[in-house]
Amino acid sequence: MPWEERLRVELAFVYGGEVGGRLADALTALVRQSHSMARGADSRPADPDGAILITYGDQVARDSERPLAALRGFLSDHVRGFISGVHVLPFYPWSSDDGFAVKDFFAVDEALGTWEDVRALGGEFDLMVDAVFNHASAEGEWFHKFRAAETGFEEFFVTVEDDAGLSAVVRPRALPLLTPFETARGTRQVWTTFSADQVDLNLRDPRVMKALCEALLFYLEQGARLVRLDAIGFVWKEPGTTCIHLPQAHALVRAWRALADGAAPGARIVTETNVPHADNISYFGDGGNEAHMVYNFALPPLVLHTLGTGDASALTRWAADLHTPSRDTAFFNFLASHDGIGLNPVRGILQDSEIAALIEMAKAAGGFVSMKSLPGGGETPYELNVNFFDVLATGVGEDTALRRFTVAHAIAFALAGVPGVYFHSLFGSRGDVEGAHTSGIPRRINREKLLRTALEADLADSTSRRRRILDHLAGLLRMRRANPAFALSSPQAVRDFGPGVFALERGAGSGRVVCLHEISGRAATVEVAGCWRGLDDGKTFVGAVPLAPYGIRWLGALT
Repeated sequence: MPWEERLRVELAFVYGGEVGGRLADALTALVRQSHSMARGADSRPADPDGAILITYGDQVARDSERPLAALRGFLSDHVRGFISGVHVLPFYPWSSDDGFAVKDFFAVDEALGTWEDVRALGGEFDLMVDAVFNHASAEGEWFHKFRAAETGFEEFFVTVEDDAGLSAVVRPRALPLLTPFETARGTRQVWTTFSADQVDLNLRDPRVMKALCEALLFYLEQGARLVRLDAIGFVWKEPGTTCIHLPQAHALVRAWRALADGAAPGARIVTETNVPHADNISYFGDGGNEAHMVYNFALPPLVLHTLGTGDASALTRWAADLHTPSRDTAFFNFLASHDGIGLNPVRGILQDSEIAALIEMAKAAGGFVSMKSLPGGGETPYELNVNFFDVLATGVGEDTALRRFTVAHAIAFALAGVPGVYFHSLFGSRGDVEGAHTSGIPRRINREKLLRTALEADLADSTSRRRRILDHLAGLLRMRRANPAFALSSPQAVRDFGPGVFALERGAGSGRVVCLHEISGRAATVEVAGCWRGLDDGKTFVGAVPLAPYGIRWLGALT
């Protein structure tokens, strides 16, 4: 079905035939009249077989240089050749949550740079940007106009008269769901899913949808090849329900997908839903109408569990059933990010006692545990705020920690999908515990900003932790990129060689690759039928393949 018809169908479902039809006509005309369709059709698609770096726009600072320009220069010098894409976390003017309380969806924070800097970064790497479409800043212009009851903005944000029908609402935070604000029409109870400064946009109003669609098209015009729909499962509110993953939320994702397909056919829609695995993968839709990529949120806690217990059984069982609905869809495989390690995604995969053990691992590593409110009252652990390397380094020497950290990433890189690597993981950072304590924000443990001169001094030392980690992870990504068995469309099969090894087979026929990962910390020998050659060192193995503690062997089939 053409994108115009798909857009019309989804908007009619959400807003009704008449209103949805008018909105579809307006958006279709906007695409055709703008430069976005032409630019999208002519520009390269996002690299399907590359890796994406996740970073803040001001991650590395250098005197007298705009942060976004400094970031581009640093990445050009240090990651070209094995990183193809860069996800720059929200670089818009913001008021809280380190960027996720957006004041203006169409501007670049002056402290970071300009749209020219953003476009320049997108000229060198596949650019992923955030579409924070669930909420906006309470200090932004839209909310100021709402409070002033300006024409067209009277219902721009979600309000309710009381909390009737809200007992079942799923919450990602242990904070009040409603926040009172004084407006020109009196006190309004505004829906605030994430914080009092992040006021939820009212997608029931088609004017809000039109404004967000205009923002999406604008991002594509600025060179975005991937658009990440942040916390998108919460976007539709319906008192009396859980207010998450509702049919209207999926319809809105399908509408944004249709719009992107029309404006920039090579662009990719990515959904971010830190929820149980079955709910998360529902955003693939039928494989051609919703997200191109879905964050693989179950992977980080499962990998920590695997290395913490020395038992790959749970990871092997889960990965054996891992699939996407079409060749046009993929998992975004990551282990760490600016946020914490979600626990909801492994509920139903790991037992409660195993999740409790993960919590203790994080605490032992100096991390924190964030809570969320339960429907009907009470709280439950939501995510671990901890540096991934710190968890794997607790109680062991640095060499062992480095091997554990490397094998963890080898697992993520070997899995079918698109690898995502957080800046602090790639460059071997430890947790910023002081920053978390000083700010009172547990997530700041993963958000330290660095000076380029100090970082590059560490990288110049071949014996430093930062240099060693970068060399190991870059080597894996280069190996992955060089072998067609790791292509996005390449098949995957999980092999079971016992609980001490996590194993995958990628590709088919003579192009097969077997990926072996020792995760127990004990040397092992794996019997793999056939003749194989190491992708890294060219060593030949027939049958028996020895693995060092936390060893990695990616082997290509020999005919």
